[in-house]
Amino acid sequence: MKFAIIANPNKYSVKEPFINLLNWADEHEEVNVIFCTELQELYNGEEHPSAVVVENEQQAIDQADIIIAIGGDGTMLYTARLMKNIPKPILGVNSGRLGFMAYTQKEQLTKALGNLLDGKYRIDKRYLLEAEDQDGTIYHALNEFLFSKKDSTSMVKVHAEYDDMFINDYWADGLIVASPTGSTAYNLSSSGPIVMPNTDVMVLNPINPHTLTTRPLVLPSNKSLKVQVNEQDHEVLFSYDGHIKEIESYPFEVAIRRSNFTIDLIELPDQSYFDTLRHKLMWGMDSRNRS
Repeated sequence: MKFAIIANPNKYSVKEPFINLLNWADEHEEVNVIFCTELQELYNGEEHPSAVVVENEQQAIDQADIIIAIGGDGTMLYTARLMKNIPKPILGVNSGRLGFMAYTQKEQLTKALGNLLDGKYRIDKRYLLEAEDQDGTIYHALNEFLFSKKDSTSMVKVHAEYDDMFINDYWADGLIVASPTGSTAYNLSSSGPIVMPNTDVMVLNPINPHTLTTRPLVLPSNKSLKVQVNEQDHEVLFSYDGHIKEIESYPFEVAIRRSNFTIDLIELPDQSYFDTLRHKLMWGMDSRNRS
């Protein structure tokens, strides 16, 4: 079996699980670990018979059976961009802090690798959202699209329609359009709802709206949500999973709906989405029981 490793070598938390993975693979002759040259510096030139070093991450992905992303949700988003048209399963190993998409904690890595070798896992398929602007450029996001102000205390005004029906002219610090996967990201921190993955919806969530009665809206993702930004007295940014595009001409308009692209996340036998929510958000934890 061939594993491709995607990780940021500049993150200090990546080294330990990466070395542990190599050591485990060295003990299993049927396993190869494929990764790009930048990750070599993490093991200081030690001999690892299982290691296969290639020039770039795309080569590693092409040669692998399973992709292992070590890091946090930022690494998972980066991996998703590499994988949006490649149907290979991804195991997310959380070496950071929260990590909603990286189900497996680094302490559980050895057990997880054994499950992969034995084929004991399920696929949690996640779809991306796509936004097409008036020039025909298409942007993809696994988590969210964001319209926000730049270097300004002023609010932004954003016009929204769904299926050719007017929704609202939002006046807020920004506007989030989140997928179910992204519902536990910026959307959650902005008081938006948590949406179970694979639900065919998207969330329209204003950030700190001017009127307190303006609330998040859950919409079917099989029809088009049109978001338009007209010229204002300050700059407005459009971003997709953290990648920022400065709007150069107005009006700027995108049509957002569910994409045909998906990624396949690995879910191990003892994992579930609700377990992740309970663990990450500490549901049911009573601080009065702490010593």
